[in-house]
Amino acid sequence: MLVLTRKKGESIIIQDNIEITILSVEGDIVKVGINAPKHVDIFREEVYLSIKEANKESASPTPSNLNALMERLRTEK
Repeated sequence: MLVLTRKKGESIIIQDNIEITILSVEGDIVKVGINAPKHVDIFREEVYLSIKEANKESASPTPSNLNALMERLRTEK
């Protein structure tokens, strides 16, 4: 992990097209602004993990869904 020190108003540039700017620091709260192309998805970690888990669950069939699919395949022959 790269660790950088930045002050309010200072930025970090990633690959010519992503700029991360420190907007404010108040106690333990740091506000960060991110400029990035629209095709770059940006999520807070907890949101990203929630999306990832939801995608994993939707891609995993339940046993009852598998049984229903197998029965449907048997009857369509």
